[in-house]
This record gives sequence, structure tokens and C-alpha cells, in this order.
Amino acid sequence: MWRKALGLVLRSVQYKETDCILTVLTAENGLMTLKARGVRRNSSTLKGACQLLTYSEFTISEVRGFQNITEATAIEMFPELRMDIELLALASYFAQLAETLSQQDAPDPALLPLTLNALYALSKLHKKPRLVKAALELRMACLAGYEPQLDGCTVCSSAEPDRFCVSDGVLACASCLASDGVHLPVSPPSLAAMRYIISCDDRKLFSFDLTGAAEKELCDAAETYLLTQLERGFSTLDFYKSLALR
Repeated sequence: MWRKALGLVLRSVQYKETDCILTVLTAENGLMTLKARGVRRNSSTLKGACQLLTYSEFTISEVRGFQNITEATAIEMFPELRMDIELLALASYFAQLAETLSQQDAPDPALLPLTLNALYALSKLHKKPRLVKAALELRMACLAGYEPQLDGCTVCSSAEPDRFCVSDGVLACASCLASDGVHLPVSPPSLAAMRYIISCDDRKLFSFDLTGAAEKELCDAAETYLLTQLERGFSTLDFYKSLALR
């Protein structure tokens, strides 16, 4: 008995002498754990399609409790990412985020295309990595059930508040703040970008631009908000930041 699945390789772990265990994100089945037998041999026909951050079509058979890859064809390998260590590190962070937000055998039709579109924006469209990262983080927060409330100040209802309350995911004016916690500054341009990201069509998610202080505000807000809501850090993010600071 065999079946086919389209998926993005998020993680690869060496197993025995020549095998690998892959964590693959699919639209129909969520996360899948697949065994690629002999993939580390130079002669393996599976090698290219089973690389990290490769979107492939897999033919899968189940043997003794393992889901084994019998055939695999690469659809998109994002080679540009493998030629730039910073882009590769950022893409690896995207993969770790996607794995964190998905579950085994739990379909999530939106997560796979979102991750693929982010990788495409980095590698093919040459969008600003910081803005791709911020847009992905905010959108993933929404998919995880943490959509921020960005209509206006939660106290006075002003349409243009200047603080983003990270713990609650709401806006406030500096003069209205009464609670402790992290309150990050937002200006009209960065706030407009945040509102755009959480509401725009999927296909237009990365079709915006920011520069200067507004870009930093958006990036700080998106990253801090997601990490706060998930209550964890990411080793891949730490590595990416270490490269960006060189």
C-alpha cells in the first residue's frame, strides 16, 4: 500500500549508517515523519528531493510502522538560499517556526503555502529579509490563534495609538498606559504595515516596503510578539542574529 504527498522538508536527522528521518510539512496531513532509506549514499536517487528546505512529491509506503519514502521528485529546491549563509539561516528559522506551529497528522492548509511563499520571497523575489521575517512572524502568530487587535487604542479608541502591548497583542497610547509589561513604540507607517500583514490577501503578503525607524519598529514588534505568545526561543533565530551582527 502506497500513497503520494507533497511536502516541504523541515528537518533531517541521520539514522543508522545511510538513512535519514525527515520531518515534512504537508497541507493534507500536517507534519509527517518519513524514513529515507539509503539517502546518504552518493548513488541514492532520493538525495536531491530529500534535502532540507526542498519542496518535493513523495511516494510513501508503510513497512513495520515506518513510513518509508520509495520515490521522491524535487519540485523546488530554492538553490539561492544555499548560496547565502544568512538567507539559509533565516530560512532554517522559518522551518523551525513551521514545525513548532504544526502537528502530526493534523491538516493545516494555510501553513505550508505561507512558508513556501516566504522562502520564494527570499530566494526568487529578493525581498528584504527583515521584512519577510516580520511578515511571516505576524502571519504565523495569526495562524496560531494569536491575531493582535490593531483597530485602535484599547483605552481611548484613538485610531493612531503609538504603543503595541506585546503580552496582550493590543494597541494603546503612551498617555493611556497603566499596566506593566513590554510596550513597543509604533509609528503610523509601522502600524499600517502591521495592519496590512494581518489582513491582506495571502498572495500579496510580501508586497509592501518600509525603511528606517518604521522598519525597525515593525521587525521588533513582530518578533517580540510571536516569541512572547509562543513562550519560547529558537536556536535558528539566535544563529541568524549572530550572522546578521557580523
